[in-house]
Amino acid sequence: MADAPDRNCTHLAGEYFVAAELYKRGFSVAITLGNAKAIDLYAERGTRQVNVQVKAIRNKKSVGWPMKSKKDVITNIVYIFVCLNDPGTPPDFYLCTSDEAREKVKEYKTRAIIDLSTLRNGSDQFRERWDKIETALHPVAI
Repeated sequence: MADAPDRNCTHLAGEYFVAAELYKRGFSVAITLGNAKAIDLYAERGTRQVNVQVKAIRNKKSVGWPMKSKKDVITNIVYIFVCLNDPGTPPDFYLCTSDEAREKVKEYKTRAIIDLSTLRNGSDQFRERWDKIETALHPVAI
């Protein structure tokens, strides 16, 4: 029996899956390094770019994606929520604008979360909505 994946690698795997999807769509992508960063990926096409924050969970058994709070959702960033799924099954991608992500955050006394079911139930609004990347592109400052 194979060892269970290291839980610390889930986020990094999510970033690489998102980077691959963006490359497939014609973007150049830079992955930022470190743990406590506001932006995980910079994607650009020509002279326009978009900042991306990736949140990843291992599978659908997870309740959702941990967040700090609504106030920590950064404006003008596209949030991509990734469910890696089991081996042999492609990941699911849910894309939100910062306003949509902020609206979906449920705050509790000790934590905050974006519930997987709230993004799946609005699947037409969030699932595989890569067009939100196109909409969020802005000119690169030179």
